[in-house]
Amino acid sequence: MTLFSDNIKYLRSSRKESQSKIAEALDIKRSRYEPYESGNAEPPYEILKKMAQYFNISIDLLLSVDIRKYDIEELLTLEDNRILLPIMIDAHGENLIEIVPHKARAGYLTGYADPEFIENLQRISLPFLGSGKYRAFPVEGDSMPPHQDGSYIVGQFTEKLEDIKNGKTYILITKNQGMVYKRLNKNDNNSLMLISDNTLYEPYKAKASEIIEIWEYVCNIGFDDKVQREVNDDSVKAMFSKLMLEIKTRKNG
Repeated sequence: MTLFSDNIKYLRSSRKESQSKIAEALDIKRSRYEPYESGNAEPPYEILKKMAQYFNISIDLLLSVDIRKYDIEELLTLEDNRILLPIMIDAHGENLIEIVPHKARAGYLTGYADPEFIENLQRISLPFLGSGKYRAFPVEGDSMPPHQDGSYIVGQFTEKLEDIKNGKTYILITKNQGMVYKRLNKNDNNSLMLISDNTLYEPYKAKASEIIEIWEYVCNIGFDDKVQREVNDDSVKAMFSKLMLEIKTRKNG
């Protein structure tokens, strides 16, 4: 709990408040609060929840992110205590796109809220993209032609279910299916219908409670057969000099 201890100590100090004041706000004695800061004790869930509410910061941030490294106001906090790290920009002020390589696809389901995992992703810049949070995901299979197996879909983060546009395509991260790219229709307030453009695949339903992240389709990065499909430290620049970049608008079918 060293990271957690450092975080609450930092938050308390930044507010210039005493341990006694924090303890009073949590409805506990200072003698019980002090071991949380020193790392000698772990708070129960109810106290942890009160701390998150008092400091106006998610439990996930308190436990998993060294908040001394970030401007808290820039962190995107989501429902269920999930987080997205701040939007990164390059030297020219352009948004940077985080690329989830094929080798990290399986690990994304557990690493999406791990700052170290996300920070280690390769990044590129596409100047034509507007403001927003973007991420590139690998496509697998043949369910969504003309996107080929091994290409990448660049998506813009969609925060709310109600922001989904019926008939548009999205990358979904779900608890049961993992990472999928489908055309979506809002079935009701609690579920979505996932539809493949390849009619050989039957539509199926995903409950809202199963959905972790939604990324709206922005463009497709296609691959020449001669180009290695795996994105690594040496291949990102080569990707834009050798690969065919197929740019599609948000008005896609």
